[in-house]
Amino acid sequence: MKRSSVYSGRGDQGMTSLAGGLRVPKTHVRMEACGTVDELNSLIGLLLTEVCDRRIFELMQIVQCRLFSIGSYLSSDGDQPLQKPSHPITLAFIQQLEQNIDLFDGELPELRGFVLPGGCRSAALAHTCRTVCRRAEREIFRLKEVFPIEDTIPVFINRLSDLLFVIARLENFHQNSDEIIWNNICK
Repeated sequence: MKRSSVYSGRGDQGMTSLAGGLRVPKTHVRMEACGTVDELNSLIGLLLTEVCDRRIFELMQIVQCRLFSIGSYLSSDGDQPLQKPSHPITLAFIQQLEQNIDLFDGELPELRGFVLPGGCRSAALAHTCRTVCRRAEREIFRLKEVFPIEDTIPVFINRLSDLLFVIARLENFHQNSDEIIWNNICK
């Protein structure tokens, strides 16, 4: 069996291929969105090495599959209509995320103020995922200014950042780690 080459050298001059073959700069708005979604997916993988709650683990594995499909969708050729993701982001799936947000949030004490990132390791990782998710959202909206994108994709990314915030709080709660509340001492 012939091994595939990990490297081709085709990107050495700062160009890459979209799905469909169109060559674009690696800094193209489409590549920024796709790359940030990939970064988020990788960080979620790291987060999953630390979480103990099976519900979070299983839900976030489904999220990872959706993110991979979104990355493929976002990297499609700009001269052709964007392909539908193989795991479409449906309103039903967004509602499932919202239900999980409500479920997890219902297990937590009431918020006492603005939460600073940190606490236990898994909570800090969830906050890191949340901030990269927000960046992915900005990149997707930047792309949407130039190319049409399915409306459910930015909604999904927005809800995902909310879910990651609640996961961070839940991880701190389950591990008896105090949340760090901003107290505005930096005046």
